Amino acid sequence: MNTFGNHFRVSIFGESHGVRIGVTVDGVRPGIPLSEEDFVQDLSRRKAGAPGTTPRIEADLPEIVSGVHEGHTTGAPLTILFQNQNTRSADYALFREHPRPGHADRTASIKYAGFNDPRGGGHFSGRITLGIVAAGVIAKKMAPYHYAAHIVELGGRTEGWPEALATASAEGDSLGAVVACEVSGVPAGLGEPFWDSVESCLAHALFAIPGVRGVEFGDGFRAAAMKGSEHNDAFEPGRTEPLTNHAGGVNGGITNGNPLAFRVAFKPTASIAKGGVPGRHDVCFALRTPVIVEAMAAIVLADLQTRQQPAL
Repeated sequence: MNTFGNHFRVSIFGESHGVRIGVTVDGVRPGIPLSEEDFVQDLSRRKAGAPGTTPRIEADLPEIVSGVHEGHTTGAPLTILFQNQNTRSADYALFREHPRPGHADRTASIKYAGFNDPRGGGHFSGRITLGIVAAGVIAKKMAPYHYAAHIVELGGRTEGWPEALATASAEGDSLGAVVACEVSGVPAGLGEPFWDSVESCLAHALFAIPGVRGVEFGDGFRAAAMKGSEHNDAFEPGRTEPLTNHAGGVNGGITNGNPLAFRVAFKPTASIAKGGVPGRHDVCFALRTPVIVEAMAAIVLADLQTRQQPAL
């Protein structure tokens, strides 16, 4: 459905070219200082405008309509709205009859019996992640750790990104990327074995970001080629956390006190001029995703922390 979380619950709504999109967050601790200005930094990291991103630029001004009174959260469901203003819906008129490769046009039409909104991808659009970033701002206040996500590979390269973007753009093509994220300051003991392991919850949330094709923790797939003596994180007397972090900060589904470390692989933008798709699209939409990855991590940690530590 459109809601994630157990005790800290995030519900997203809206379509890419609808009047508004937004998010409702339930389970917010009362008394947290919060205003529209608190969202500016993270929302600006998601915005378009940099080389390789879409020419569609929206104001993305948050409007808090519930859950905040006199500058503090009330504990009631908190709803934030954003307006869609810079739309060109005519670009999408043909896609109901001629689905775009790599998009949800066809599957959405099947699932919703043709009643889905196809403009800009509708509810399947990456624009809906605006509400996720907003929820992440609140989650970071609930789980105030240090979140740091950044691109480590673009188009299969670790350097020379401006040239790669320029070449792909000139060819009417697109590129994918890998985002690495580390969350430090996370205490040991969060998470559950099996179904609600930290990795399970994070993977669930991260794969909800449109365009994600893979998630790995710590050494990830490289661990399959390592020996146990290489991959194990040893302990030292008098030290709480393991000496190394091959596991990415999790043992048995539970945080071990080391930083959470994971990587997220994003596919190349599906909308490409080379494929005859009209519209305004990112050469590499992953350029705008590090803050979304951070937001998803914060949402998961806020939920796990609320389960373990009831609100005071």
